Amino acid sequence: MPQNHHRIARHILDGFDVYRFKFQEITKGAQARFEQARWNDIQEASTARINLYEECVFETSRTLTEQFDTAVVMDVDTWPAIRQGYIELIDPRLDGELAETWYNSIFCQLHRHDQISDRTMFVESTRPATRQPSRIALTRGFISEGSLEDLARHILEEFSFNTPWHNLEMDCRTVVSHLKQGLPDWAQLDRGLTVELIQSVFYRNKGAYLVGRLLSQEEQWPFVLPLVHHENQGISVDTLITDEAEVSIIFSFTRSYFMVDAPIPCETISFLKRLLPSKHIAELYTAIGFYKQGKSEFYRSLIDHLAKKDDRFIMAPGVRGMVMSVFTLPGFNTVFKIIKDKFAPSKNVDRATVIEKYRLVKRHDRVGRMADTQEFSDFRFPRARFEPDCLAELLEVAASTVVEEGDTILIRHCWTERRMTPLNIYLESASETQTEEALVDYGKSIKELAAANIFPGDMLLKNFGVTRHGRVVFYDYDEISYLTEVNFRYIPEAMYPEQEMSSEPWYSVGPNDVFPEEFPVFLFADIKHRRLFSSLHGDLFDAAYWKSLQEKIKAGQVIDVYPYKRPAAELAEANQDL
Repeated sequence: MPQNHHRIARHILDGFDVYRFKFQEITKGAQARFEQARWNDIQEASTARINLYEECVFETSRTLTEQFDTAVVMDVDTWPAIRQGYIELIDPRLDGELAETWYNSIFCQLHRHDQISDRTMFVESTRPATRQPSRIALTRGFISEGSLEDLARHILEEFSFNTPWHNLEMDCRTVVSHLKQGLPDWAQLDRGLTVELIQSVFYRNKGAYLVGRLLSQEEQWPFVLPLVHHENQGISVDTLITDEAEVSIIFSFTRSYFMVDAPIPCETISFLKRLLPSKHIAELYTAIGFYKQGKSEFYRSLIDHLAKKDDRFIMAPGVRGMVMSVFTLPGFNTVFKIIKDKFAPSKNVDRATVIEKYRLVKRHDRVGRMADTQEFSDFRFPRARFEPDCLAELLEVAASTVVEEGDTILIRHCWTERRMTPLNIYLESASETQTEEALVDYGKSIKELAAANIFPGDMLLKNFGVTRHGRVVFYDYDEISYLTEVNFRYIPEAMYPEQEMSSEPWYSVGPNDVFPEEFPVFLFADIKHRRLFSSLHGDLFDAAYWKSLQEKIKAGQVIDVYPYKRPAAELAEANQDL
């Protein structure tokens, strides 16, 4: 291979090493932020780590064109040789799949997407599907030897922090109590009962998590210990989670990314996949901060689906959006969202604003109530994979984004998002119990978003979805804003009866003014739903509720939002803050 090609490959890999070092630096700082209760630094670190990838890709691409012959770098025909040299360089690495994705990002930064092929890029990974385990220990094991008390103590004493435990004896009792509640009697008596925990602690927001599994001779269960740090009191075990569905929610696509030291990412993912077999590896990579790798794995799964299945794109069920047009593949649990060329007159936003809103959600704490998205450019699909009415509608409302190229349809720009059942559709066939549970969670969703300094703006039922776990999640971002930017007001009393009868307000309304008293009628056409929601979350209709939250946020208070069920006493106390 020409020397120049090898040097280019080395330059790309050097850029990746810079990115990985900076990524690890931010990630490893999570322990100190947790121990020192530096809650306001956490969001800043999370945002910096998300932004880091694009910053490093841009810098590596810039220096590549400056330090090497531009004609060589921009000649697509040279890249198969560069790719081959890169394969040789990353062969011994333990993070090779991430290195491949990095290479792809550099190529896409420099070249048009219609030049993508498996000759020039890693459309498919070259890494072996099964690898010999590394010699670096991923986990550590703890055997009960018939004593749950000793098991709990051994675990907590092994995972030490620079901040002391608040009450180790009480924490041991908490762990034992949950084990006795969650395990069958025969498992509790099993002397070989083993807890296997990932050595690195998972950090997110104000919590730390010990993550692993519980193994008996016959079964296994997830084992997740959430830890909290109450300032000036020390670290405590908050609960123990051994239910797969609850652990799945902790690793949900609606959460911010964990900070966890994962020197061999594929081994961490393989272990998590054993805990959560229903989760795709794309979601797991994303959950621990490697969102670009998650994007690569998602793309590969989409290409594989299109190759093996024959379902066709249709418009997504639900009310048509005023800003976005949404389509989906029935057999693929994802929606594709594109910006329309023209918005409904009531929408006072432009294309650039919508893009920035979606990127804000990517960077912000989603508190389990906003769906994560992946942004794509220049998707190409066979025309035959679209139902005719779906393609006709897309071409009509988004001709600048959806382009016909013979037998191929080019989607210039879109976001992908997990498909959910729109809340308004869910309620149409829900039982009374399901309706109440959904409306309880709908209100909690709004409150938890507000606690994270997010005001959804358009809170109509159609803009929320219901996940497979029954959680209500917001997914329409074109009107979101920071809660602290909104001016919550009471409606002034009318001076004359005629004013109340008028179709126009008798009071001035500023661009950021919101009147919570209007929410009941605005949100609920169904009187039963309106009354039920008022009884459950009537405080949302009072401007004072919103103003009090704003004051807490402006004072620097980081309000607790927990991604798991908590004991009733603690839960009641926490709800007083929301």
